[in-house]
Amino acid sequence: MTTTLPVPLPAQRSTRPLVIAHRGSSSLAPQNTLAAFESAWRSGADSIEIDIQLDADNVPVVIHDDTVDATTDGSGAVAQMHSDELRRLDAGSWFSPAYAGQKIPTFDEVLRLLVARPGIELLLELKGDWDAAGVQVAVDAIRAAGLVDRVVAQSFSRETVAALRDVAPEMRRGLLVFGVDHTLLDVCAELGVMACNPHGGLLLDDPTLLERLQAAGIAVMVWTANEPEQWAALVEARVDGIITDRPDALVGWLSATGSAPTPRG
Repeated sequence: MTTTLPVPLPAQRSTRPLVIAHRGSSSLAPQNTLAAFESAWRSGADSIEIDIQLDADNVPVVIHDDTVDATTDGSGAVAQMHSDELRRLDAGSWFSPAYAGQKIPTFDEVLRLLVARPGIELLLELKGDWDAAGVQVAVDAIRAAGLVDRVVAQSFSRETVAALRDVAPEMRRGLLVFGVDHTLLDVCAELGVMACNPHGGLLLDDPTLLERLQAAGIAVMVWTANEPEQWAALVEARVDGIITDRPDALVGWLSATGSAPTPRG
């Protein structure tokens, strides 16, 4: 099934790729925290990429790993922890004492931040396999916030993207990929995605991949590129977006080349 999506990706190919802040400005602030998201907005990024998963109370929370061990002062699996347990954790001190007290955000908190910070979109990764009921929780929050037009929801899981298609056909969707085979374009059509987002190395492994996806009307937002030589190659290739830990630096680099977004303040 191919779904026609009403809200296209902003046309950028003729000028510059979108600047997408990977887990926020994660080189300047602790990843997937409100501090990192605020920094990304102020840097002039076009979009913030975040990860969500459901806690034990079925509440979407913003964290990348399946456990809290790497980015908080706690330990345990996110899916087995209740919301009040997660809220007590410090998600900033591991990065720097200056960020002590940063919390694991709820998805609702991020949506409220977007409402208060115009001009930036959300690239939302649903981690792992989500069924329709789980997807519905996230979609309901996006709809209630009035942000459907500012969100692209994506996943590595084809099951999750299919659930997004079925639950929210009006929402823009993306498929993340680790590898590519001859079925990729058919899968993208079946899932009705507007973006297929590969690791940058896949473009080197298959030089025709970018052209084939864009010829099919599918945007390509590449992860995770942090160095100027990578940015130069991706701009030359005319990717649609660059996902980076260093959105502030990428904005500055694009400014030096004459095609940058405007920092906010």
